[in-house]
Amino acid sequence: MAGIDTLVDALVAARARHEPCDQLLLDGTLVTVADSYAVQKQVAQRMGWLTTPCPAYWKSGGPSREAVLTHAMLPESGVWESPASASADLFFTPEIEAEIALRLAEDVTPESAQKLESGVTDHLVDSMTVSIEVVDSRWRQGRTVSALYALADMQSHGALVLGEWVPYIRRDWSAQTCSVKIGQRKAAIFTGTHPLQDPLWGLAQWLRHATSQFGTVPAGTVVTTGTWCGLLPVSAGQAVQVEFAGVGQSSLQL
Repeated sequence: MAGIDTLVDALVAARARHEPCDQLLLDGTLVTVADSYAVQKQVAQRMGWLTTPCPAYWKSGGPSREAVLTHAMLPESGVWESPASASADLFFTPEIEAEIALRLAEDVTPESAQKLESGVTDHLVDSMTVSIEVVDSRWRQGRTVSALYALADMQSHGALVLGEWVPYIRRDWSAQTCSVKIGQRKAAIFTGTHPLQDPLWGLAQWLRHATSQFGTVPAGTVVTTGTWCGLLPVSAGQAVQVEFAGVGQSSLQL
């Protein structure tokens, strides 16, 4: 059975050579979520992403409040301001998610993170924006890759586009509308579809994870908080436009 170092080598090579790796050759390597997070950190170190004591950009989320949420640090080179333009050749099989990103108002220490309660974290956020996450896998299996292997691959993160930041104001997220237009397709409208019902609900879990890995998470750290639209395919030549009513918009041209 291949070891974790071999799996790290495979993911680093997939990024460097732009060639997907095969989970079947590495089956059994990952047994626990902790294994996946160890791979994340080693890949980030090998890729030269850890240039600050704590990563400045993250993704966090899950399918429901009952699920164990997952988290991944994001490389700053793949975080772009809207309107963004990128070659589809950067990705294998890109898909997009329409999300809300949040920015911390204050430092969060490991001790204070342990005291946080889910859904009681508004005081920690000073700004929000509309984000587009490009989801892309370094695994040949793509969407069908096992969950631990997707998590090891930065939870299948490809890139992140951030719109204009606006002051955070508590909202009725159950009534929040989100419009997603891809290429020439008619815009799809989603209302109150965040899987956690509130994009701030998972902040406590994310901060406990991040502080356990990197110590104090500083003010200004950004986390994107999960999809409102599921996963939507996007192809070369298509423009993606996402708008959250009352929050803002973000766009990406592939």
